[in-house]
Amino acid sequence: MIGTAAGVLGLVAAVGTAAGHPAAIVPLVVGLGLCLNFFRDPERAPPPGDHLVVAPADGRVVAVVPEREERFLGAAGTRISIFMSPLDVHVNRNPVSGTVERVQHTAGKFRAAFADKASLDNERNAIVLESRGRRYLMVQIAGAMARRIVCRVAPGDPVRRGARCGLIMFGSRVDLFVPADVRPRVQVGDRVHAGTTVVAEEPA
Repeated sequence: MIGTAAGVLGLVAAVGTAAGHPAAIVPLVVGLGLCLNFFRDPERAPPPGDHLVVAPADGRVVAVVPEREERFLGAAGTRISIFMSPLDVHVNRNPVSGTVERVQHTAGKFRAAFADKASLDNERNAIVLESRGRRYLMVQIAGAMARRIVCRVAPGDPVRRGARCGLIMFGSRVDLFVPADVRPRVQVGDRVHAGTTVVAEEPA
């Protein structure tokens, strides 16, 4: 995608400059800067302690609510929703170590990702993880600008807490459903970073 943007904007800059308009190079510089910022992927290490659940995404916590998840888990738990703005790192990471039990993509709309109904109406990808005798659900949700969800895990894959598992293009959201006995450690408004911020804790 960066190569495509560079090619198109580079052509515009070359033609504009040749025609005597040096300002034509500005879109190239700005466009490449935005692309490089969006696709940045810093190295991160999770905090020690397998009982700690880490954030699956960068962004702002928009919901921490008790909720029964019927479709994939069939159990009560807590939903932790994280909204990613276009300025956040958009690489998603595994919240826990374990095994991928199920992956299911659902086509849908592209409404604002921070709205509650986005989890029901928007295009999304669900990942069920089995970890230490518990089942977690991570849902990648496309937003108003997002048009592509990338998932790099498949059923049966072993996963490591904090490791990369996917990506959502531009503004989007990730919902994390944790079991009822797992205590949330964030609240609405908190800023979190994928793979490093502790969002919940399993009982000792």
